[in-house]
Amino acid sequence: MLFVAFAFFAFAQAASARNGAQSAADAAALAAAQEAREELVEGLGLAIGEGGDWLDWLTGNGLTGAGAQEAGQSLAALNDAKATVVATEVNGYPGFQASIVTNYTVGDSIIPGTESQHAKADATAVIKPRCDVGSSFAPGRTVQFTCDGEEPIEIDPDDFEVDDLPKASVLFSVHLAD
Repeated sequence: MLFVAFAFFAFAQAASARNGAQSAADAAALAAAQEAREELVEGLGLAIGEGGDWLDWLTGNGLTGAGAQEAGQSLAALNDAKATVVATEVNGYPGFQASIVTNYTVGDSIIPGTESQHAKADATAVIKPRCDVGSSFAPGRTVQFTCDGEEPIEIDPDDFEVDDLPKASVLFSVHLAD
């Protein structure tokens, strides 16, 4: 009976380490995608202000991911883990995959070799545009677009200020991929 209790304890230790790693992976992937979402909004604002092809930015194209990997790695470090964060594509949308290895081990138990095992996990976050541009879109002209659940947004490139843009969360959703 005592052996069974120790075995359950060992499995609980491993499950706890795995859950911690998965939480760190989820957080790192989401942090990277949220940082990239901010880049998309900044790029959108610059493209509108400079008369560039801002429709690419609104649809999620043009993303470089500058700073996204660092954001994911920083959040993983706060969760006592090391992360490798890479840009990816999920169903045609930009995303970030985080692979995590915990800095801590599973710990001592009756199962030999667990004292040096680090938990590992992966997660992918995706950035999806939430807005539709009308079919009458033409670069350089006033355009109206609608974002999920929001009032229509009208942008006049000739009379535009970056503060006219809605929040990043209105323009793009960020969530974990299945």
